[in-house]
Amino acid sequence: MLLSTTENSQCPLCSAVSNDFASDKRRDYFRCTRCSLVFADQKSWPTPEQERSEYELHKNNAFEPGYRKFLSRVAEPLKDRISLDAKGLDFGCGPGPTLSLMMAEAGWPMALYDPFFHPDQSALEKTYDFITATEVIEHIHQPDVWLPKLWGMIRPDGTLVFMTKMVIDQEAFCRWHYKNDPTHVCFYSIETFQYLAEQWQAVLSFEARDVIFFYKSIH
Repeated sequence: MLLSTTENSQCPLCSAVSNDFASDKRRDYFRCTRCSLVFADQKSWPTPEQERSEYELHKNNAFEPGYRKFLSRVAEPLKDRISLDAKGLDFGCGPGPTLSLMMAEAGWPMALYDPFFHPDQSALEKTYDFITATEVIEHIHQPDVWLPKLWGMIRPDGTLVFMTKMVIDQEAFCRWHYKNDPTHVCFYSIETFQYLAEQWQAVLSFEARDVIFFYKSIH
């Protein structure tokens, strides 16, 4: 999602110096010395055309029970958090939006945005009580632009939700299948989300495995 212009080993989230972290037959990986973001060698990042081709291979079925159960790890705690009249955005919803469908069925219709499949720029010009980005942020090429933008679109007392698998340590990363997807370019950890929470003065909550909530205080 959206190519970056940063230097190869400069962190695409906070611009700090990054060190060598891991390497495999596909590409090299760096880890930021400030925010702990792990990211692939930026020379290896896919073009938009390559990204779209890869995403079009995804065959997620919005009515498949297993996929719905997977997304319920976001939907269930979110429903407990938001008001009955809350307005939301499904960011990076892909070709077959499913979480937004589940939320609409429960009484919370959501706007959609995806740069390839739902490129509605007007959706990015509004504010929301909640925004979800499920299995999205690992694809974003400019997290320094898009993550603060999403946070800025959250209303006071609102919630920003990410779902992404997290880096544990270097040894586990080297064995990790998640890094083998060529469209996965940035990899987050508890430390990275703690860094973001501090920058945003947000309340951070790990609601379930790989599910991260940021709450925006009214004050």
